[in-house]
Parts: sequence; C-alpha cells; structure tokens
Amino acid sequence: MADNDKSEGDQQTQETTGQNLVIQKIYVKDISFEAPNTPGIFRVEWNPEVSLELNTNAQRLEEGVFEVVLSLTVTVKNAEQTAFLVEVQQAGIFTLTGFDTPTLNAMLGSYCPNILFPYAREAVSDTVTRGGFPQLLLTPVNFDALYAQHVEQSKQEQKGASSAKGEGPKSVQ
Repeated sequence: MADNDKSEGDQQTQETTGQNLVIQKIYVKDISFEAPNTPGIFRVEWNPEVSLELNTNAQRLEEGVFEVVLSLTVTVKNAEQTAFLVEVQQAGIFTLTGFDTPTLNAMLGSYCPNILFPYAREAVSDTVTRGGFPQLLLTPVNFDALYAQHVEQSKQEQKGASSAKGEGPKSVQ
C-alpha cells in the first residue's frame, strides 16, 4: 500500500511540474579512425599519451525536440609519434518539455551529453581495438562541472564585454 501511495505522489509531482524527458533515438552520427604510423608503431614499446577533446552541440529540430551531439576527439601518441586518432560524434534525439530556459539549457548541455557518453566511450573502445591497438576505456566525464564552467565563462565574457563598452548590466523585460 505504501508503494502505491508513493507512485501516486510521484505521478502527481510529474503532473504538477509538467517536465518530461524522452530519449527518442541514440546513434553514431560520424566516426573516423586514423593510424598514420602503422605498422611501425606496433614494434615500439607501448607507453601511450592520451589526449581527449570533447564538445557538445544542441540543435532544435522542432518544438520541444532537440538533437544533441557529443563530439570526442581522442589522440594517442607513443614515443612522440601519433599512434592513432579517433573522432566520434555520438548523437541523440531528445524530447524535452516543461523546462524553463536555464533548466532546458542545463539539460541540453549536461544531462543529455551524460546519457550519450557511455555510447561514445564504447564506440571509441571498439574502433581502437579493431585498429589493432589495446582497448582504450575513457574515464568518466563530469558534464555538470563542465557545463557550470561554461556558464561561468560565458558570464565573465559578457561582463567583460559590457564593461569594455562602458555599459552596465541591462534588464530583460
């Protein structure tokens, strides 16, 4: 009976807030692998240096429907030579309704990439292994912290731009 009451309460909360997230599709949008120094790189002691670049991009497809693309570029060097380069664009189509603008931006910039990352991580690992290299498992990424850093950086840039022009903050109506 208590479980029944709890689920009714959760349902009422969802109806009250009206916030909804639905994952419609998750897919690889683009993938690339280059191993420019093979086969010689296989004959050198394996002591890799891994570099990871990531980026997220969200695009509105229609009202409440967004495509979020998580782009990863992994460059691995061994003995000062590029062993391989993997680029993956892992994408998803998400329906997000009932969110205010700051929350929607956080969902698109942090929550959705967090959903996509394990898929991108698997695509990188599989591609590297098929290229003849040892499995590469990327460490988890804190997208919440990266998004908060991005928001803070944007605020600082806006603050710097308005003070450079000699303008104060503007109110939004």
